[in-house]
Amino acid sequence: MATLEIECPICAEVLELSDQDRAELQPGDVIVCDSCNAEMEVTRSGGGDDFELELLGILTTCPSCGEEFEVTEELLATAPTVEAADGSEVSVVPCPHCHARIELEFEEESDGADLSRQYQSNS
Repeated sequence: MATLEIECPICAEVLELSDQDRAELQPGDVIVCDSCNAEMEVTRSGGGDDFELELLGILTTCPSCGEEFEVTEELLATAPTVEAADGSEVSVVPCPHCHARIELEFEEESDGADLSRQYQSNS
């Protein structure tokens, strides 16, 4: 049985999908990376290597209230950026549950900004 290896676009973790896994997945289904919780939608599942995923967003847990919420490219696009104590640039987004301000550090990739898996609360 062949295994298709797909690299997570956020954390580079290798996701392994068997022929049986791919046969059960249909366009519109969502796969979540076990390492960074990035959500990817199946956009094509034709068998063999004919398989594509599109990044939807990242689920993260608010350090203040413990509730999970999705971080999307749209959320980051509207978030203000500030310089963190360590000198890195971070985006500040509100938790939709408790409204705590959360700093999200992101990294620039050669093909544009990518969400990072590093999160910390803003004190």
